[in-house]
Amino acid sequence: HEREHEREISELAAQHSEEMDRLRAELQQEHRHLLDQLQQQMEATHRAELEQAQLQSQTLHSLELEALRLTLHNLHTSQLELTQSNLRKEKETALMELREILNDKRAQEVAILQSRQQLEWERIREQCLKEKEDL
Repeated sequence: HEREHEREISELAAQHSEEMDRLRAELQQEHRHLLDQLQQQMEATHRAELEQAQLQSQTLHSLELEALRLTLHNLHTSQLELTQSNLRKEKETALMELREILNDKRAQEVAILQSRQQLEWERIREQCLKEKEDL
């Protein structure tokens, strides 16, 4: 009876040991599976964060480019306005100089015409006087 009891205890101990080994193997397998899932989740989270950071970087870069484009456009517009203003001033100056030249020429021509008219009047008067004397 005692042997039978020891054999049962031995069988139970062996069953217990086998059950413990099986449970340990299941637990290790489940542990590995959970670690794999956690690693995959961490990698997915890392990829998502990296994509978000890249998107933010691209958005920031786009905003910086747009700001630079607007600044360049404003500078270009200012430069064009300044150039137009300078050209307008140069045109006005050139027109004033041309007006002065034309006024000087006109004054010279008027003086020449007055001088010719005076000479013509003198000639006609002398001719009239000469014709009076002849008569």
